[in-house]
Amino acid sequence: MRVAIVSDVHYASAAEQARGNDYEFRGLANPFLRTFVRFHRRFLWLRDPLSQNYLLDRFIEQANKYDYCIANGDYSCNSAFVGLSDDAALQSARECLQKLRQTFGDRFYANFGDHELGKISFFGGRGGMRLASWRRAIEDLQLRPFWQFRVRNYVLLGVVSSLLALPVYASDCLPEEYAEWERLREEHFDEVCAAFHELQPEQRVLLFCHDPTALSFLWHDETIRSKVPQIERTIIGHLHSKLIWWKSWLLAGMPRVAFLGHTAKRLTSALREARLWRHFHVRLCPALAGIQLLNDGGFLTIEIDPELRRLAHIQFHALPRNKQNTFRKAKSDPGK
Repeated sequence: MRVAIVSDVHYASAAEQARGNDYEFRGLANPFLRTFVRFHRRFLWLRDPLSQNYLLDRFIEQANKYDYCIANGDYSCNSAFVGLSDDAALQSARECLQKLRQTFGDRFYANFGDHELGKISFFGGRGGMRLASWRRAIEDLQLRPFWQFRVRNYVLLGVVSSLLALPVYASDCLPEEYAEWERLREEHFDEVCAAFHELQPEQRVLLFCHDPTALSFLWHDETIRSKVPQIERTIIGHLHSKLIWWKSWLLAGMPRVAFLGHTAKRLTSALREARLWRHFHVRLCPALAGIQLLNDGGFLTIEIDPELRRLAHIQFHALPRNKQNTFRKAKSDPGK
């Protein structure tokens, strides 16, 4: 069985494109911060974030021959920072998912990313998680918070990382909505625990979790921790590039920093327990566009032997950001 995996598409509808590529720093009052964010976007992160839609078409062209497709979250650019409660972001996600569903039909599974629900911007403190985004994801886009399917001895599971890691994201929520977020988290945790509890000893798990921050919360649950040895691979997104993944490992275990603002507190809270991620055998699926500095975007494929005669074989396929339909040679991973 062959599975294609795409993450962090960040598709931009016409309404999001109309906001311009300076949406992240346009409203910043501090001129020095505005200059820093402009530099960060231009040379490190992504110079032209609203013009990468063609990469989704390239992915579909290459991946449509696979048995299944899994999207690991972040379908819009979230240019208003409030997730799908923003009409423009909702339209972006709808167009992205529509293309994938038209191609793969019932062979397609979609995860939640943090951009679906909203998050406070790295700079300027705008936006945050909104319950309206959650409702739109389920009602308008038919995203399922928890999904699983089995192929003989393999079980593939998808979870909502922002719910599982809600204590880290608490300051992103409106105070009047937090109790409902807690209820949703408890309900989701029960579903995930039940799935792990039902695992048979001979089964292996491929876990799909957008943000690795959630993994430490899974580890602290006794039921799930007892079944973690059956997780052969955990596929994450969110970090966009192997460079950011490497930096996360380098900073794993650092103390939480609460005096440098919201973003620093959230990131260091996640990194404090990042050493626990190793138990989940994590593999990053990079953003489709990668980052500006390295042009390292692409997608993953997994070849699965349902009879367990060998480990799942993971392969990275590069999609360079250019308008020519050329691709770098794929790099493989033995799945160990």
